[in-house]
Amino acid sequence: MTSESESVNREDLQRIVIEPVSRVEGHGKVTLLADDDNVIREARLHIVEFRGFEKFIQGRPYWDVPVVVQRLCGICPVSHHLAAGKAIDRIEGAQQLTPTAKKLRELVHFGQILQSHALHFFHLSSPDLLFGFEADVARRNVFAVIEAHPDIALQGVKLRKYGQLVIAAICGKRIHGTGAIPGGMNKPLTRSERDKLLEDIDQIVEWGAAANELARDYYLDNQPLSVEFGTMTSNYLGLVRPDGALELYDGKLRAKDKDGNTIFDQYSDQNYFDYIREEVRSWSYMKFPYLTQLGSENGWYRVGPLARVNNCDYIDTPLADEARLEYKAHGENGMLHAPLAYHWARMIELVHCAEKIRELLNDPEILGTDLVTRGGERQSTGIGVIEATRGTLFHHYEIDDNDLIRKANLIVSTTNNNQAMNESIRRVADKYLSGRELTEGLLNNIEVAIRAYDPCLSCATHAIGKMPLIVELQGSDGEIINRLQKDSNGEIS
Repeated sequence: MTSESESVNREDLQRIVIEPVSRVEGHGKVTLLADDDNVIREARLHIVEFRGFEKFIQGRPYWDVPVVVQRLCGICPVSHHLAAGKAIDRIEGAQQLTPTAKKLRELVHFGQILQSHALHFFHLSSPDLLFGFEADVARRNVFAVIEAHPDIALQGVKLRKYGQLVIAAICGKRIHGTGAIPGGMNKPLTRSERDKLLEDIDQIVEWGAAANELARDYYLDNQPLSVEFGTMTSNYLGLVRPDGALELYDGKLRAKDKDGNTIFDQYSDQNYFDYIREEVRSWSYMKFPYLTQLGSENGWYRVGPLARVNNCDYIDTPLADEARLEYKAHGENGMLHAPLAYHWARMIELVHCAEKIRELLNDPEILGTDLVTRGGERQSTGIGVIEATRGTLFHHYEIDDNDLIRKANLIVSTTNNNQAMNESIRRVADKYLSGRELTEGLLNNIEVAIRAYDPCLSCATHAIGKMPLIVELQGSDGEIINRLQKDSNGEIS
């Protein structure tokens, strides 16, 4: 198959389009170019929607941002809410939150990751894992899972529901609530709200452990498919604590290479722009980030559950760390690279979130009422970095003298995985599709590879600055009257 850096004569090839990519959040498509022998010569994931949040939040007061930017998504709004909240803390000069405010943010963050991981694994990916990648399309949906595996489906629904209840208790509602304000949180958790959540938490931990076993057994029982499907090696990026533990809310940046060697560690998220660059390509609205010191060709990386479990030295909850040790035992140098291993890592994190929720609910400080830090020195720049459900999430804002946003940059989790997703679908296309008659079932293999990354495509379409654009003017008869193209370098032809 043609590599990304090589060119093909597209005029001599047939074009196959998968549109839309199903069972993901947002809108995207895949284009395949095949020769007369059905050998796939090129495979690309295209993001075909553009939602310019980075532009239209300009001119808004900085304290509005956490509420506005969470409208990026209905599945992971809390992640954007908290990343923006951390950024405006910096602008406010609140370098350290009160213990209760920090724990409330962590609690809602764990609830967010719990519900989103459950949604992806049970609702979006389980039909492929339970029925097969090329099963009848009528069976590849959550309704078939409910019919054939009601116990599994019910656990998935209740795990997600519980995570949403955590969010609602802290933010007022399950989707697009409020919570983070400059320097802290806007309301305490009441004792009755806490007690209500405590009623079911032991069951949630138990179901989380069962979900991990389900994902683990799939990965181990379906080798070599699970190990080889769309697999390539890569670098990995994520947050860790100073002692190397898994950290989802507030850590330092660590990057490792494919062999588990450290590229850098304990780098401040406030200087992320020194370590990460973003490349624009003409065929996608989604940018391609890379590690600056390695360059665009070798510096691309993966984020999310696979990266986080590969990167960390341990997990500070017992069931999740036990699962992590078993996971690491099945990788070379403790590193797993298969996209399908994302599902296993995702369920390890789900267990961890359930355990952390139980821990925080039993912490007396979670019921505190000292929620806001005041009196810091105002800053003109705020950067908030968090481990969102799908990976490392960067929010970067600059304000003017009137406290209005004048510049914003978001590097969203799915954007960080852009190159990796394209690499995986190329490998799947080359191995499973090339030279065969392309059926709907075969094409679903491409979607399985994409879904393994749990992409949020609508979150990731926020390129700023110069980006490729084509505008065509058509007459009533469909004839092209005029055509303008702006290339990624800004030139118009």
